[in-house]
Amino acid sequence: MSNIKIEFHVLQSFPPANLNRDDTNSPKDCMFGGVRRARISSQCIKRSIRLHPDFELATGVEPAQRTRWLASDIKKSLIVSGKNEKTSSEVSSAFVDALLGGIDKKNPERSTVLFYISEEEKKSIVEGLLANWEKSLDKDFNNLTNEFQKAFSSRNSAPDIALFGRMLASNPKLNLEAACQVAHAISTHQVNMEMDFFTAVDDLLTDEELGAGMMGITGFNSATFYRYAVIDWEQLVVNLGGDMKLAKKTIAGFSLAQAKAVPTGKQNSFAAQTPPAFILAVIRQDGQAWSLANAFETQIRADKKIGGFLAPSIQALENHWQQLNTTYGSQDLPAVPIVLHLPGGTAKIDVFKEAQVDNLAAMIDAIVNALPEE
Repeated sequence: MSNIKIEFHVLQSFPPANLNRDDTNSPKDCMFGGVRRARISSQCIKRSIRLHPDFELATGVEPAQRTRWLASDIKKSLIVSGKNEKTSSEVSSAFVDALLGGIDKKNPERSTVLFYISEEEKKSIVEGLLANWEKSLDKDFNNLTNEFQKAFSSRNSAPDIALFGRMLASNPKLNLEAACQVAHAISTHQVNMEMDFFTAVDDLLTDEELGAGMMGITGFNSATFYRYAVIDWEQLVVNLGGDMKLAKKTIAGFSLAQAKAVPTGKQNSFAAQTPPAFILAVIRQDGQAWSLANAFETQIRADKKIGGFLAPSIQALENHWQQLNTTYGSQDLPAVPIVLHLPGGTAKIDVFKEAQVDNLAAMIDAIVNALPEE
């Protein structure tokens, strides 16, 4: 199998927003190139992608769940199967304790660690407990946990687990190597924090009373972000147990969701739901993976003639791509770019002119068609 990598480079501008907050409820940020940048964490981006409805629609598989309440879920399934509530609770808690290595002493239906689990895996657990009910009553789970670990440590039917992997320090046998790496999104330019002082009116305030019902402060910023993600095709196929058809659906689902998904933080206050203005997908067969973040190591300045950060950001991305390909590019296995540029954009596309597609559907078709048939 070819060592194929699929990269996504996205430029996306957001108006005032607080999409991803830190522990002070302010938008996350970072230093890069000597200046302060706006930032959206990779965890936030991955969650918005895997839970976007179009990801499930494209893959045909219900998203996996990351939870501490696995024992509670198993208990409910055992009860539905005809087992009484008390026994179901005891068996499910004891099994999760044996599998994950810890149950909350205050609440035995909650584990001490989060576990990322698919619907198929949960079904497998319940079926195993029911098929070995006498041993389950005796809390003898050795064979069942060993079978579960053997079946699901090297492959998974959940596309999102196959993409983003699973890490469990308490039981490394359940770890799954991620096929997808996602970078923290950063602004292409310097960003300063702004604060919104707001008040709320008490609608039942009498004429004798003065003042607001409440007052508060929330942080926000606005920025043009560079986003980067890369998928290892071979690892994805391995994680999905060799199911190349599902792997292609997963690539299609990711391609669609990464373009449409927007973090949900403070959206009721800011409604910052703007789609990307520029998406560069790259199909590589040489095993390399290039982030283009250093195109913005020197911060972008707003265009003096037409204004805005987007057009100069696209130009900087093009220039950096061309420089990297001149210096490090492979003649035998050239990278194949596929570009989607928002119609009517002010940026001139030169380097990527021949790689442009008309719409997102055409981009997804081009990506999937570039993947191996078998």
